[in-house]
Amino acid sequence: MKNNKSEPIPVMDYRQYRRVRRLVHECCNYIDGNCIALDDGEECVCVQSISYSLLCRWFRAAVLPQDKELETALFHRLNAKKCAGQRQTVVPCFGKSGYFMPRCICQCQQEAEEQRKAAEERQRRMERIKRRKAQGLQDRYLYDYTFANDNGKNPLMDKARAYVENWKEAYKSNIGLLLFGDVGTGKSFFVGCIANALLDQDVPVLMTNFPTILNRLTGMFSEDRSEFIASFDEYDLLIIDDLGVERSTEYAMEQIFFVIDSRYRSRRPIIITTNLKLSELKNPPDLAHARIYDRILERCAPILFDGKNFREENAGATRQTAKDIVNSKHD
Repeated sequence: MKNNKSEPIPVMDYRQYRRVRRLVHECCNYIDGNCIALDDGEECVCVQSISYSLLCRWFRAAVLPQDKELETALFHRLNAKKCAGQRQTVVPCFGKSGYFMPRCICQCQQEAEEQRKAAEERQRRMERIKRRKAQGLQDRYLYDYTFANDNGKNPLMDKARAYVENWKEAYKSNIGLLLFGDVGTGKSFFVGCIANALLDQDVPVLMTNFPTILNRLTGMFSEDRSEFIASFDEYDLLIIDDLGVERSTEYAMEQIFFVIDSRYRSRRPIIITTNLKLSELKNPPDLAHARIYDRILERCAPILFDGKNFREENAGATRQTAKDIVNSKHD
């Protein structure tokens, strides 16, 4: 039960010794001043109850953790002894005889405290990123839209990486993107990679679409709708996927304008994907569409997606996998 001689043994001051003595009485091996674990037929006094050194390995592992403050202090003292640092300093009393000895922190304690604070900050950052992802990527499949999952078949992905690398400048200059092209050409994957990369950097991002927004707005009072639309400006980057798939009712067009206009006036970047042609955006059918498209084209740099349909390729792979599964034979 005694500590191995090769291990450093913390030494207690009187106050710490008294606290250890109280803890010893809670040890399951302690009875009437003796240690039953060391009892080999003859009573054996509990060495931890009479020593200023932390000798008992069982006490260190099973009992001392009940007093975290004491445990930390004892091992900080041990570290201070390793670095030869002082935990007290002598300050003379100016104007009269004598001195006082305030506590101070040795190098080991300072390093341990810095490491503890750094670990806590890392943990807080990870929890914050997790919350941001839960809020910003409301569809779970978007979690897989990352640069690590890029198959390299779309050369436009280099532009997505460049946007992330130059995010600070894009944010400062309020530079957004407008991705347009046929269905299945990788627009959603492109913006999903940007969203995940920036979220991993602790940047607030929301990726959504207008059908979802309109569904949320349905049934809200005017004041609540205004607050909901204004909440989008809390995100450093707003991503609207599939502009144009929503119904073009008067109500829908009005709410879409409010969202785009609010973002426009906040001077924060927005990225939009759409299956519409650029000519359709530049030549809108009416004033309602014109007010929306005009603001988008002013703040978003257009990128054409004219490659092959990746969804058709993925569908082919899915059919082949399904065929292998249903045709496989079990032994």
